[in-house]
Amino acid sequence: MLGRIPYRSYWMVPTLLVGLALGALMPHSPLHAVATDRTDSFALATGALDDVTEAVYLLDFTTGELHAYAISSVTRRFNAFFHANAQGDMGIVDARNPQYLLVTGNSLFRPNAGALQPANSVIYVAELTSGKLAAYNIPWSPSFSQSGTPVRKAMNCLDVIPFRAPSVARR
Repeated sequence: MLGRIPYRSYWMVPTLLVGLALGALMPHSPLHAVATDRTDSFALATGALDDVTEAVYLLDFTTGELHAYAISSVTRRFNAFFHANAQGDMGIVDARNPQYLLVTGNSLFRPNAGALQPANSVIYVAELTSGKLAAYNIPWSPSFSQSGTPVRKAMNCLDVIPFRAPSVARR
């Protein structure tokens, strides 16, 4: 029996070859991953701007300032800077202890007329004590990443909606 290969072993090679052939014929899908992290006073997330460039988003809970930064593919340094004030956009006047959540999502918007197009991600900021949710987008051009020239622009606040009644401050 030592010199004989079991009958079912003959099927391993053709099965492997068929699997490799099918894998080569299938369209390849790029992997898109985002990351989110937070501390007591800051949140950080990443999201795609276009097919090759992503941004890192940083929300300061104390001021409500939302910033985005992107790296130039030419200089390999941060060269695109975007900003918004989530606290002001949501109309939160007296925020003593704001509680924010920050996540990003993918979105492909209809193109605008002009050089600047909406980036491929939406930034969602929720403030829990006011019960409001804001959505932001970045006016983007792939030339920003391919240029060594710094770019500074405001983010677009797409919409603000209430998602629940505001909580009452407890004493």
